[in-house]
Amino acid sequence: MSVELPEAKILAEQMNKELRGKCIESYHLQDYERLQKIGMLNKDVNDFEQLVKGEIDFVTSRGNVIRMKLHNEMSLILGLEYGGKIFYHTTVKTLPTKFHLQLHFCDGTMLTVRLTSMGIIQALKDDDLEHSYVFRRDFNPEVPSPLDETFTFQSFSKHLMHNNRMLKSVLVGKDAIIVGLSNSAFQDIIFRAKLHPKRKASELTRNERRSLYDAIQLMLRERIQLNGKYQFYDLYGQQGRYTPAMGPHMKRQVCPVCRTSIEKLHVGGGYIYLCLTCQV
Repeated sequence: MSVELPEAKILAEQMNKELRGKCIESYHLQDYERLQKIGMLNKDVNDFEQLVKGEIDFVTSRGNVIRMKLHNEMSLILGLEYGGKIFYHTTVKTLPTKFHLQLHFCDGTMLTVRLTSMGIIQALKDDDLEHSYVFRRDFNPEVPSPLDETFTFQSFSKHLMHNNRMLKSVLVGKDAIIVGLSNSAFQDIIFRAKLHPKRKASELTRNERRSLYDAIQLMLRERIQLNGKYQFYDLYGQQGRYTPAMGPHMKRQVCPVCRTSIEKLHVGGGYIYLCLTCQV
């Protein structure tokens, strides 16, 4: 399951609570060669040595990316965008047999990270953070996060009015006007907003722009309150309780609003499930 903005925020807040002030005693990498080959992990695994003896200042997130900041000017960047798990352990009995990164802390607790698809595990000097594509993308202050206080309807509406692209590319991908949303969240949002994914942002009415903004806020608020999507497991192994209003789970189902059969369309490099009656 993809870890999007809500799940990254949940994990980062839990990690900050549990790990802040802890010292990293040792690390262990396992089954990492494939990740390394496709640029998902440092080319030089000795970079992780610089995490050892580092004390954790804080853990934060923006978009889909988690940053663990150490006092020795090192950071651990974690991006589980296309699937992965991060677990906290107080005993070795709960350690999984499969992981990519395992951190041992000086107080005897541990953290394990495993990517189940594409993602990022990077140990970087703070001065080199801009070399990380995912960090540069999601921590870019010029691109708003829907969780920012400055993310108002007025600012969002202005961006939409001057954007002649389809909604999918406006809200998802490297050229999106906000960070943290991927295909899963997008399907949920546009169903709630009653919009077709191929609509152009600049052609939306003021009421439609408002519906889209409200749908983003509602989805994020509910998903965080319910501890993430139902396929997500948090730092303690607790499963999320949020079920999207629309997505692959609606395959061969009918719309809960109008009872029309749910359709599947290929849009912007991915598949979208939608109701062609409600979403116009």
